[in-house]
Amino acid sequence: MPRDMAQDTSIFTRRESEARSYCRDMGAVFTRASGSEMFDAEGNRYIDFLAGCSSLNYGHNDPDMKAALIEHISGDGIAHGLDFHTDAKSAFLKAYEDNILTPRGMDYKVMMTGPTGTNAVEAAIKLARKVTGRRNVISFTNGFHGMTMGALALTGNASKRDGAGPVSLPDVTHMPFEGSMGENFDTLELIDTMLSNPSSGIDAPAAFIFEPIQGEGGLNAASDDWMRGIERIARKHGALLIVDDIQAGCGRSGSFFSFEKSGIKPDMIPQAKSLSGYGLPFAALLIKPEHDIWKPAEHNGTFRGNTHAFVTARVAIEKFWSDDAFEKEIAEKSVLLTDALKAVADLIEGATLKGRGMMQGVDVGSGDLASTICARAYELGLVIETSGANGEVVKFLAPLTTSPKVIAEGFDILMRATRDAINTMKIAAE
Repeated sequence: MPRDMAQDTSIFTRRESEARSYCRDMGAVFTRASGSEMFDAEGNRYIDFLAGCSSLNYGHNDPDMKAALIEHISGDGIAHGLDFHTDAKSAFLKAYEDNILTPRGMDYKVMMTGPTGTNAVEAAIKLARKVTGRRNVISFTNGFHGMTMGALALTGNASKRDGAGPVSLPDVTHMPFEGSMGENFDTLELIDTMLSNPSSGIDAPAAFIFEPIQGEGGLNAASDDWMRGIERIARKHGALLIVDDIQAGCGRSGSFFSFEKSGIKPDMIPQAKSLSGYGLPFAALLIKPEHDIWKPAEHNGTFRGNTHAFVTARVAIEKFWSDDAFEKEIAEKSVLLTDALKAVADLIEGATLKGRGMMQGVDVGSGDLASTICARAYELGLVIETSGANGEVVKFLAPLTTSPKVIAEGFDILMRATRDAINTMKIAAE
């Protein structure tokens, strides 16, 4: 019997919106989780290779974050504080300054936006237009930046854009991401040429925005040279540079910021997902001080001060980023991950590896095959999802703290699921 057959899910079908998605393919009623493992109402164990879409980089219920949060709540610490000064926010900002910004020679103001990544992106494009006096924003094919209207305009995925209905998503020009037009096509030259031509029909941009690794778009990883090229073009044409580090950040790529090794200096950096460390809603926008020209309350939000998230975020930063030990650990696991993914790719003719760090996957060439692999993996006790324009990439997003033993166990399941899926597809084709 499938794992979730004995679990009553009728209330979800009866009362939850049709917008629900993950639970349609993975129907268990989950009740608890620890580290890289989740358990359902029947006690079945699942290895988590999804980690809340990179919101749980440090795993489920980290004991140190949990203890700090319980202590804060038990002591009647502030839960909701708008943007009042609080001791928890002060401690977070100091930890962020000491462990993240100062060691990297970065000088940014930290703007608390609404609670999710799309709020940080909305704030960034609003501010870029305010600073430059321009409207147009350059985004890229396969990019994903959020589901609210401004961020959705930046997003390439047709199905996501269709959710807005028959409305205009204006003031955005979509340009080709690195490699999207073939390995030998110079997208940087195309972009610069178009912007340099006053008859191209493209308005002078307020900003460029891109993801160093496209999380929803297929794990397309920008090279350091390409990122530097986009920065150079932005400066040449008087535009700001926004680097969306929401899914690829907080260590997912191997370093805290996914663009660090390129040496670029973004004007703004939206962060969210694992910023809180514990899966609590928390988004922020890093802004170069000279661009922080907001007037009081010109951009705000009722839940811009999630004090519980400040508590856990401080612990996450102090625990994992006070030295380079965690970064070295991620690098070692990334090698294991690449080797494991190669073994999966070897089972499928033409399959290729995508991404970098602990944000990698296998492009199996078919959305049907990728979804069949992930569905079978779930039946065997592995939570994993697809990515890409056609869902053709099997995507690894396990917590960064996942042990090599559990990674190996998960890939044993994925190998079996891949073999089973290939056989299923062959039988269906006969």
